[in-house]
Amino acid sequence: MATVMIGMFMAILDSYIAIVAGPAIQADLRATAGELQWVLAGYQLSYAVFMITAGRIADLYGRKRIFMLGIVVFTLASVACAMATGPGMLVVARIVQGLGAAMVVPQVFGVITLLVPAEGRHRVFGILGVVIGLGTIGGQLIGGLLIGANLFGSDWRSVFWVNVPIGIVTLALAAKFVPESKAAGARRLDMPGVAALSAALFLLTFPLIQGREQGWPWWTWVCFAGSLAAFAVFVAVERRVAGSGGDPLMDLTLFRKRSFSLGLLLVICVYALLTSYYLSLAVSLQDGLGFSALQSGLVYAPAAVMFFIFGMVAGRLVPKYGRRVLEVGSIVLAIGYLSTAVVLLTGGPMSPATVIPTLMLQSVGGGLLITPLLNSVLARIEPAAVGMASGALSTAQQVGAALGVAVIGVVFFTSFRPDVDGRVQAAGHGFAMASLAVFAIAVVVAALVFLMPKAAKAR
Repeated sequence: MATVMIGMFMAILDSYIAIVAGPAIQADLRATAGELQWVLAGYQLSYAVFMITAGRIADLYGRKRIFMLGIVVFTLASVACAMATGPGMLVVARIVQGLGAAMVVPQVFGVITLLVPAEGRHRVFGILGVVIGLGTIGGQLIGGLLIGANLFGSDWRSVFWVNVPIGIVTLALAAKFVPESKAAGARRLDMPGVAALSAALFLLTFPLIQGREQGWPWWTWVCFAGSLAAFAVFVAVERRVAGSGGDPLMDLTLFRKRSFSLGLLLVICVYALLTSYYLSLAVSLQDGLGFSALQSGLVYAPAAVMFFIFGMVAGRLVPKYGRRVLEVGSIVLAIGYLSTAVVLLTGGPMSPATVIPTLMLQSVGGGLLITPLLNSVLARIEPAAVGMASGALSTAQQVGAALGVAVIGVVFFTSFRPDVDGRVQAAGHGFAMASLAVFAIAVVVAALVFLMPKAAKAR
C-alpha cells in the first residue's frame, strides 16, 4: 500500500509543482505565455484523456504491470523534462509524463480493493485522501523549496529531477511487494469506446485549457459541441457493446447509483475550486507581491500542516459519524474562502499575515471533506468495477481542474490589473474576487454533500 501511495503522490504532485516553477521556466527557456500554459496544461490534458482507458487496460492485463509501466514512463518523461533545452521539448515531455500518471493512478484504487479488508478500507481511503490533498496543497511548497535550494545549480529543473530517484525506488518496491491482479471475466479492450471517449474528453478539455487566454474564439465552442456529440456516440457504443455481451469500456449502469453520479459531480466541483484557487494564489504572490518561488511556497506550509492533521482526524471520525464529517468539512471550507474575500476587501493590503490564517481555515475544511470523499463515492462499487469507477473519478479530477482554471481564471485575471492598480493592490483585489468565485463553487459542493447517501456499506 505504501508503494502505490508513493505513485499516487508523484502523479498528483506534478499537476501542481510546475505552477510555482512557471516564472523560472519562462525566463530560462524564453517561453511565450502560450508555451508556458502548455507546460502546465499538457500534463493535465493527456492525464485526463487517457485515465479511464488506462484503468480498463489494467483490468485486462494486470494492475501491477500497468502501474510499473506507468512509473517507467513517468520517470523517463521526468528526465526529459529536466533536460529540456526549449519550451517545445518540455511541452512534449510533460504530455508523455501525463500518460505515465494516467497509467499509475487508477491502479491505486484497484490495489486498495484487492489488499485491504472491507472493515479497514475507510482508513486506507482516508490516508489516500491525505496523500492526494498533500500533493495538491503541498505542490507549491515542495516546488518552492526545491527551486529555492537550487540543488547543483539546477534551478527549476529540480522539480522534475526529484521524480527520478523516487520513481526508481517505487519501481523496485512495486516489483517486490505489489501483487498482480486483474478484473474477473475481462476479455478484451473496447477500442470503439476508447476512440469515442478519448475524442470526447479531448474536445472538452482542450478548449477549457486554451479558451480563456485566447478570448474564447469560435473554435472553442465548436469543440464543446463536438464533445457533446462524441459523448453521445460513446454512450451509444457502450450500450451496443454491453447489449451484445461484450466488455464495455465503461459500465453505464454505474451512473444509476446516486452515490457515484453525485460523487463524480462533487469531485469535479472540488477540484475546480482547488486548482484554480492555488493558481490564483501563486500568481498573486509572485507576480503581485514579488515573492520568490521559495517565499511563495512557504506561505502554503501552515495550510499543508492543517490539512494533514485534519485529514488524519477525518479518517477516524468517518466510521462513527459518516456523512456528517463531510458536511462539516464542506461548510468550513466555504467559510474559509468567504473569510479570505472579506479580509482582503475590508482590511489592509494582501500579505502573508492576512491570508495564512484563512488558508489554514480552508485546510481544516478541506481535510475533513477531501480525505473521506473518495471512499464515500466508491463505497457501493463492486470490486470488479473499481478500475472503471476509479478511472472515471480520476478523470473527473482533471476535468474539474481544467474547468476551474477556465472559469475562475476569467474572474481572477479580469480583476488582477497590476498596470492599472499597482501590483500589491491588484494582487489583493484579484485574489479577493477569486475567493468570492470559489466560495460560490464551495456552496455548490456543500449542497452536493448534503445530497449524498447518508450511509454506505463498509468496504
